[in-house]
Amino acid sequence: MTRDTTHGLRPAPRRTKARAAPQPGEVGRVEAVLARLAEADPDPKAGFDDTDPFRLLVTVLLSAQSTGPTVARIADALFARVTDPAAMLKLGEAQITEIIRPVGLGPSKARNIVKLSAALIETYGGAVPRSAAEMRKLPGIGRKSAEVTANFAFHEPVIAVDTHVFRVSNRIPLAQGATVDAVAYGLAQAVPERFKDGAHIWLFRHGRDTCTARKPACTRCPVSDLCTWPGGKET
Repeated sequence: MTRDTTHGLRPAPRRTKARAAPQPGEVGRVEAVLARLAEADPDPKAGFDDTDPFRLLVTVLLSAQSTGPTVARIADALFARVTDPAAMLKLGEAQITEIIRPVGLGPSKARNIVKLSAALIETYGGAVPRSAAEMRKLPGIGRKSAEVTANFAFHEPVIAVDTHVFRVSNRIPLAQGATVDAVAYGLAQAVPERFKDGAHIWLFRHGRDTCTARKPACTRCPVSDLCTWPGGKET
């Protein structure tokens, strides 16, 4: 069995109109779904607590349009050569590009890694800022990358919305919306505070392993009785 990777991490847009706050019944379903996923996976971040924030931020940047195992392998190779933003700058864009080529979009990602390393040194003294809002000011770091890093590295109670979380949230539904921002807003309103730290990884894993895009495994889904998706009733 392959080792679990999340956005390549190994264990050890346009503004949209805000959606109205979820109704009481919707909030109840969200709480029930998260409670059940939490019961099945009570320590979703086991092994991630000692992850270096800089490595985590770069790894999540690398994960765009690439698979977790590939990203994890390339991150290992890159961080065998560097330990901090200064070392990354010294390594240089050309060598970074060569190392990360297998993850795809190598030249663009290498360019952003160099730029964000410089920005961390110039603006934050070489340290990764602790909030997603500050991270989003860094070159190449979008909302998902910032929120995954802030949540994993600093336990900021933000719920990053990737492809899996977006699908699960709209399908069950937990928070519906046509855009990532709309779903993120809905989840922020509906998810109880006690579940926010683990919500992203629970929903990510549920979407990756069970509530998949083409053939969701509804017959073994732990929250099927809480789901209103019509397709699940025919499985």
